[in-house]
Amino acid sequence: MFQIWCHLSALMISLFVTSSAWSAVGPPCDKYPATKQSRCTEIWKELNKEDGPIIAQFGLDQQKRRDEGKINAQQHLAENMIFIKQSTEKRIERLKERMAGE
Repeated sequence: MFQIWCHLSALMISLFVTSSAWSAVGPPCDKYPATKQSRCTEIWKELNKEDGPIIAQFGLDQQKRRDEGKINAQQHLAENMIFIKQSTEKRIERLKERMAGE
């Protein structure tokens, strides 16, 4: 039982650090004119909120696989990096689509 709480705590801290890092980086809005950058930032924040549950579920599923011994630490990290890259690329595409409509 103690091990489950440790893993859950580590997962929550990891999700908090990841979401904090994403907000610190900021949206990819610098390529838009200054007049549209604030709207771009609003849309980017909305996209991050929309994807929050998907990201959290990925983390939970991955931790479960690791606890079951199906993946090791290296695989865990590699899969995290791939997931982050792919999900960010998808959000950027959705941002472009929404900004095109503005």
